[in-house]
Amino acid sequence: MAKRLKGSAPERPRSAPARKAETELTCYVHEGWAPRIVPASSRRGWMDATPESYAYRCLPLSIANSHGWEVLSPCGFSACWRGDIGTGSVEIVPDKGADPRKLPESLFGNGVITFHVDGVIRTSEGWNLWVGGPPNGIKDGIAPLAGVIETDWSPYTFTMNWRFTRPDVWIRFEENEPFCFFFPTPRGVVDGLKPELRPMEDNPELLQSYDGWSAARAAFQEWVHRTNPKAPSDQWQKLYYRGLHPQGQRGAPDHETKLRLSPFRQTGSRRVCPVDHTAGGRKPR
Repeated sequence: MAKRLKGSAPERPRSAPARKAETELTCYVHEGWAPRIVPASSRRGWMDATPESYAYRCLPLSIANSHGWEVLSPCGFSACWRGDIGTGSVEIVPDKGADPRKLPESLFGNGVITFHVDGVIRTSEGWNLWVGGPPNGIKDGIAPLAGVIETDWSPYTFTMNWRFTRPDVWIRFEENEPFCFFFPTPRGVVDGLKPELRPMEDNPELLQSYDGWSAARAAFQEWVHRTNPKAPSDQWQKLYYRGLHPQGQRGAPDHETKLRLSPFRQTGSRRVCPVDHTAGGRKPR
């Protein structure tokens, strides 16, 4: 065990891996609503387009992409903001044959369009719902706004809002394109944390591990530059991806390289979701 330096704060004991959360996540659907909710995809069109799809080598990106559920647009449409603050400054044009009642609206002005989410989502006591746009789902001309909702008690629906980033640019949402992304998060955790900034030398074990990784990374990059390996698997170290320390020992025993979220099961007295969860994967965006 590394000796603690004089004057440094004691290291916190390492705790056992946290148990997987067991929390209610239920979407209650009023008669006449038809939400399209699916587990989020890890795929992104711009990541597919990188040479050899190298963007997927960044495990944190891929995990974030699929770290929740998506609500899909019930229709396709185009929209444009003319630059004024009023609600009439946004033009929304449905695709041919689309139901105009399912379109988003311009409710708040200032270049914001508002999607209504068909459902009241409830979580277990003490759990909130983080709501935003699909992570790393880049969309030119418009950006998602995020919110955190106390869904353990709220009987209200919520909206998903997007704000134009510049005027006179037409944007598109296709039918079944995700417009909302959500996942449960425990309440009272973030504001209970006591963050610290500390010199790395106060933790000799971490410093030694970091220095070893830094040296190994520099040597690996020099080797790649010198040998120009052709196989994609030889072009990156994969230490974090494999959940390994620089010396080769395993990191967290519950290290994740892929998420497999369950779809919302159809329960109750009637079918309320039009999405066929048994069908093949949707097209990446």
